[in-house]
Amino acid sequence: MKRVYAILVWLGIALLGAGAFGKIAFDRGEPLNATWFVVAAVCCYLLAYRLYSAFVAAKVLALDDTRATPSERHDDGRDFVPTNKWVLFGHHFAAIAGPGPLVGPTLAAQFGYLPGTLWLIAGAAFAGCVQDFVILFCSIRRDGKSLGQMAREEVSERGGFISQIAVLAIMTILLAVVGLVVVNALKSSPWATFTLAMTIPIALLLGLYLRFVRPGRVLEASVMGVALVLFVVVAGQWVADSPSWSRVFTLSGVALAFAIIVYGFAASALPVWLLLAPRDYLSAFIKAGAIFTLAAGILFVRPQVLMPPLTRFIDGTGPVFAGKIFPFCFITIACGAISGFHSLISSGTTPKMILRESHARFIGYGAMLLESFVGVMAMVAACAMPPGIYFAINSPPSIVGGAGDAAVATISGWGYPLQAQTMTELAHKVGELTLWNRAGGAPSLAVGMAQIFSNTIGGERLLSIWYHFAIMFEALFILTVLDAGTRVGRFMVQDLGGRVWKPFGRTGWMPGILLSSAIIVALWGYFLYQGVVDPLGGINSLWPLFGISNQLLAAVALVVATTILMKMGRLRWIWVTLLPMAWLVVITMTASYQKIFDANPRIGFLAYANVLAGQIAAGKIPAEKIAETHRLIFNQRLDAAVTGALAAMILVLIVEALAQWYSILSRRKEPVLHESPYVATRWAANFSGAAHGDD
Repeated sequence: MKRVYAILVWLGIALLGAGAFGKIAFDRGEPLNATWFVVAAVCCYLLAYRLYSAFVAAKVLALDDTRATPSERHDDGRDFVPTNKWVLFGHHFAAIAGPGPLVGPTLAAQFGYLPGTLWLIAGAAFAGCVQDFVILFCSIRRDGKSLGQMAREEVSERGGFISQIAVLAIMTILLAVVGLVVVNALKSSPWATFTLAMTIPIALLLGLYLRFVRPGRVLEASVMGVALVLFVVVAGQWVADSPSWSRVFTLSGVALAFAIIVYGFAASALPVWLLLAPRDYLSAFIKAGAIFTLAAGILFVRPQVLMPPLTRFIDGTGPVFAGKIFPFCFITIACGAISGFHSLISSGTTPKMILRESHARFIGYGAMLLESFVGVMAMVAACAMPPGIYFAINSPPSIVGGAGDAAVATISGWGYPLQAQTMTELAHKVGELTLWNRAGGAPSLAVGMAQIFSNTIGGERLLSIWYHFAIMFEALFILTVLDAGTRVGRFMVQDLGGRVWKPFGRTGWMPGILLSSAIIVALWGYFLYQGVVDPLGGINSLWPLFGISNQLLAAVALVVATTILMKMGRLRWIWVTLLPMAWLVVITMTASYQKIFDANPRIGFLAYANVLAGQIAAGKIPAEKIAETHRLIFNQRLDAAVTGALAAMILVLIVEALAQWYSILSRRKEPVLHESPYVATRWAANFSGAAHGDD
């Protein structure tokens, strides 16, 4: 009888989700109610986790809880640390949930709400979650080895070495962009700067409390930590209102850059239990709490989605960024659907801390579903504001003609009515000097979130508080990617250095830890500094590489995952990773080609560089701007070279993998898996609850 009830419940969820999806996809009448987005997403996630992730766990991977995990066999108190699955879920989610699921959907909203929403939900269930889950499993079976190490062992020595270099280069770009976004978000917000700074001593206190004062008391430590975090969130407003304290926490871009560099080094070098895990765990509460509160606010306020399902800019002439839906919608959204960066976390810190193989489903697949939900909420927040305001905030002045009446005329001419007074009043309400031309996605998302929150609690009088809370929330999302990514980068540098000098590759050797941490921080720190002092803002040269690099990295991860599954004899289920891999290769190669060679200077790096060079030759650039223009030309050509090099390296890896697959399928050689030998666990079945966790 219970089985019948369960079938009926899941059938009801499926029908409800299908109905909500149908409403989103086919409604063309009055403005759509945002409630449908929440219902469609939640129903799809529940079904995906209950059915598809269970299928992958049982049939494709065959998880085995009798097998000792790396945290049991190599427990060293620094990197290999047995961790309660809820704490580890918080760390993993905080580490993977960066700017992508917030900024990407917000920018992609220029195409309308429909394509981005479909990709966020379907892409996560069948591609992003699968990648994170399978790579985490593969790394657990290989003593927590990195993606590059697994590529070298399972694909080929040459392909693996190339992929390690490519991954390190991509990691450098990603972390530099992430750091630059944090700097830009904090420069004008002493509230956010203070709150983020205070999460560090709170995390240290929590780590020491769980390690020495009350080991295993996760619940009481969580209550204490969350209470302190909420207090500093409120105290941040007092700091911002105090003339003396606000000066202390209003830092220049260069000062913030160096502070972030120092923090990145500390997060990489200190034991994971002392700073990284507790800080990310606390950040996860703020992140998840804000997102679920936003979802509840949407259900309570039931705002209308004012952006149409498809806009006129699907033809590639968008003001926020140029390019057609294919491939640029998929490249721009990136992390909310599938993210290559996640594979570095799934083969970096997380596999070294997991207690049971079965936890990989909850942590790998489940955390990505939650990130996808973040992306859907960001899409709703962006699309719930009037389209005219959305385009006014996100369009650069070169497209809309600056601010004020000129921009109003341009945007209204697109069919999205707007008045200059509306923008002036909105900026005053949220406590900003101006909201015109604030490209990058973060300010418009903060406005959308603040409007939904204020309609739930406080009304317009609290709009400025909610806006600055949203800015802090976005910066918190981003910074946790930087600290976890730096630690993963340290592992990669140690692995590469260990090929030259073996002691350097030992993860427990302190001189190697300090030196490798300094190297990876110096790599991304250099690009971060250059971006901060760049007169054009830096983000213009670094951001276009972010989406392409991230998706190229996801293609690498799925190539490695497909090869491992093939060696495991899972040919019947190989489509689970092969299909999303093929889709990503098509997307990334198309986007890479267009970004390098497209004749439209708004799309092609080289075309834009040639236009600028022609303007210099024609004497159209003022003398005081020539040096700056030469730097911009160099950045565009560098972007083209880096994109081409990364795409070429990924193609080499694919060719190496195809050769490996042919050998396996043709039985020319016996496939050799490089799994660690089976070791039976010595822990009792209730170890995670008794020793590490649940009060």
